[in-house]
Amino acid sequence: MHPHKRSRWLALSALLAVFVLLAAACGNDDDSESDAPAAPATAAPTAAPEPPDEPAPETTPEPEPIEAEAPAMEAPVTQGPNGEPASPSGDIMLTADELSQIQEGDYTAALLWHISGAFTDAVSQGARDAFAEMGIEVVVETEAGFDAAQQANDVETAMALNPDIILSLTIDPVSAAEGFRPAVDAGVQLVFLSTTPEGYTQGEEFVGVVTDDLAAMGIAAANLLGNALGGEGEIGFIFHDAPFYVTNQRDQAFKSWIEINFPGIQIVAEQGLADPATAEDIASTMLTRNPGLDGIYAPWSAGPADGVLAALRAVGANDVAVVTIDLDTNVSLDLVEGGNIVGIAADEAYEIGRTMATEGAYGLLGKEAPPFVVVPAIEVTADNIVEAYRVSLAADPPQQVLDALGG
Repeated sequence: MHPHKRSRWLALSALLAVFVLLAAACGNDDDSESDAPAAPATAAPTAAPEPPDEPAPETTPEPEPIEAEAPAMEAPVTQGPNGEPASPSGDIMLTADELSQIQEGDYTAALLWHISGAFTDAVSQGARDAFAEMGIEVVVETEAGFDAAQQANDVETAMALNPDIILSLTIDPVSAAEGFRPAVDAGVQLVFLSTTPEGYTQGEEFVGVVTDDLAAMGIAAANLLGNALGGEGEIGFIFHDAPFYVTNQRDQAFKSWIEINFPGIQIVAEQGLADPATAEDIASTMLTRNPGLDGIYAPWSAGPADGVLAALRAVGANDVAVVTIDLDTNVSLDLVEGGNIVGIAADEAYEIGRTMATEGAYGLLGKEAPPFVVVPAIEVTADNIVEAYRVSLAADPPQQVLDALGG
């Protein structure tokens, strides 16, 4: 081929190739045939370019299901028999002028107790010491042997001596309403320990009521057992199965505090006790059904705790920790000898007596007392038992306890 023709042919070929490439790149928007040369028969037909994939819409991830949190448990708080808020006994005091006024009044008082014992003796001593400071003579002291009829007789005996103040614990609130009526009618200043006569109104028939800080007692027992077990284990819970706000609040506070502060401790056995004499059988059943039991709560010492200790000793369960409420010789001795008792929750009984006597003076002065007053609780261990006795009962521990301590 002639060079000039060859060059022109190459130029045309190149130009044609450009057109083919442009046609392939742009494609047709309609179905008409293209002017470009047909593709070879073996080639796949050229398809119109698909629009670029749009990014998938972002989906909002479904929120992780939120587990409903259990409402936080509140710490137990002591309330009076009718829901009254508790006031601390430390607030019950006389000013110097009030004390002087009482000392000049030549007043007298009567102490009418429900039963005798270390606790009552301490309450009585606290009251006597406070009355002595106020110049008030105690003209009679009785104990009714937990007999409501005898208590009514004791009121009559006291009224023959014309006391200005009576301190007492009502054995039966229903019959006590009538039993204490002569004192109310005579204008005697009544102050009650723990329970009051049915239908009586604070500030009208009586000055006030004084008792333990019940929730603090239950909390103290829970702390003693929980700490003794290192925060882990299975325990039995024996509660007082009777409508008595004092023991009911202590028991419930123990249970609540274990659940709040000792999640590693599980209450695996729970049984109510109406008769203290059944405590041994209840504890024996708990041990049989729960051979891995690590601890037991007994609602008070003299009776229930004694029964629990008897059940444990019968099967040689020396490693089961026991906690209870109220100082008593048997449980105190077991505690200091390293037995099953690991702690005792106690109240300040002497302070109860001091507070009751002072509230009696409030009544004489026409000074309003809080509706419900409580004294502090004490966590008693073998290490502090001597001091605990002195604070709670204003006395040293029994001699056998001191002997076990080596004192």
